[in-house]
Amino acid sequence: MRRVRDRIDRDYEQPLDVEALARGVHMSAGHLSRLFRAAYGESPYSYLMTRRIERAMVLLRRDDMTVTEVCFAVGCSSLGTFSTRFTELVGMSPSTYRREHTTGVGDLPGCVAKQVGRPIRNREASNLPGR
Repeated sequence: MRRVRDRIDRDYEQPLDVEALARGVHMSAGHLSRLFRAAYGESPYSYLMTRRIERAMVLLRRDDMTVTEVCFAVGCSSLGTFSTRFTELVGMSPSTYRREHTTGVGDLPGCVAKQVGRPIRNREASNLPGR
């Protein structure tokens, strides 16, 4: 499972789907999905989209690309799916995120900005204090 996760982390901007990931480790897509979920607590697709949204958050803070350019740069092929998933994970649209965060973490080191800016799923957010 680590090879699959590492491939997602490395090639998130490439057109990846569960079938392609499964072929890479000689498994069926269903078996890969079950094992991946057991190991990491989420499906391979969900993990892939989280990586893409994390990268999109970084690109949106830079303010040198349009939202559409960011969408395609992180490997999403549909602006609608990208915006919907971004809103689910981050709690606001990509445009709103850009408006509110273009200067918010610019002075932080990249490793800290990544942790602070990591998207939180709605079910995780409901367990946080004050939410």
